Amino acid sequence: MSDLSTTYLGLQLKNPLVPSSSPLSKKLDAALKLEDAGAAALVAHSLFEEELHAEANMADRFLLHGEIGHGEADSFLPDHGGYQSHLDQYLEHIARLKTRLSIPVIASLNGVSLTGWVDLGREIQQAGADALELNVYHVAADAHFSGEAVEARYVSLLSELHGVVNLPVSMKLSPFFSSLPHLVKHLERAGARGVSLFNRFYQPDIDLETLKMVDTLHLSTPEEALLRIRWIAILRGQTTLTLAATGGVHGYEEAMKLLLAGADVVHLASCLLLHGPERLTRILTDMALWMNEREYTSVTQLKGSMSQKNLPDPSAVERASYIRVLDNYTPARGAPA
Repeated sequence: MSDLSTTYLGLQLKNPLVPSSSPLSKKLDAALKLEDAGAAALVAHSLFEEELHAEANMADRFLLHGEIGHGEADSFLPDHGGYQSHLDQYLEHIARLKTRLSIPVIASLNGVSLTGWVDLGREIQQAGADALELNVYHVAADAHFSGEAVEARYVSLLSELHGVVNLPVSMKLSPFFSSLPHLVKHLERAGARGVSLFNRFYQPDIDLETLKMVDTLHLSTPEEALLRIRWIAILRGQTTLTLAATGGVHGYEEAMKLLLAGADVVHLASCLLLHGPERLTRILTDMALWMNEREYTSVTQLKGSMSQKNLPDPSAVERASYIRVLDNYTPARGAPA
């Protein structure tokens, strides 16, 4: 029987399948089902700094300053001594997951300000999380904000957080960087233990009837794994960081390809939302069968064997592949040549 174990962020995992941050990790019952299905670790749903700011402002307005202009109202203010904030709820949830699950629990922080990341990271560590994923969701829409400034923002946030927490930290990145390997090397020097590729930005749409911008959620497709395969294959030989692939894994095929490219773990979300925890069990079974048929004894043996540094033709993951694909494309019958 093949050994499916792997290492991620310094954590020893029984296999490479890790449910990523999603609504499934919000409920303890769902988390327990994922563990029973074979999950090797769990990334909790994200804690958003903006939500905490909005909640704090609302509490400040209605609970602390509701008497402004109405002195007699002071005695009617609600007693908020037992009020439980969104942060309190999140920290309690992390502690509850740690109590009930036997697999590692990775907290997820989606923040925007330097102070927010540092303070929240410290709170999450105290709650007992085994690691922390920093989900940097930043859209650089200001023409005066350079690409170098964007990268510096990521590195500064990580550096400050790394200075106050002992948790292994993974940076969840988007693919929109002019030199991803350059950024990853900076993050490595700043104290990151891993990177997760890639964050899926949810794009606004336009409603043609109402002529309004609307928010839409589209689950991933297997084709999205291709972008992850390319960049993980490129990065595998250029960094010592552990690599997580997130986005596009719906079956064992995508999982195996990403491991061959060099991923240490593959994250699952859309396929679990579509098919439930049992899809995780099916992927694990199919992975083991594929490995046994090809006489792989372990994930460690195959991991990164098709990364760029190990390919006979390293250009296969660079520009040359673009040219070959176009040259070899055959139009559908009946289409103009």
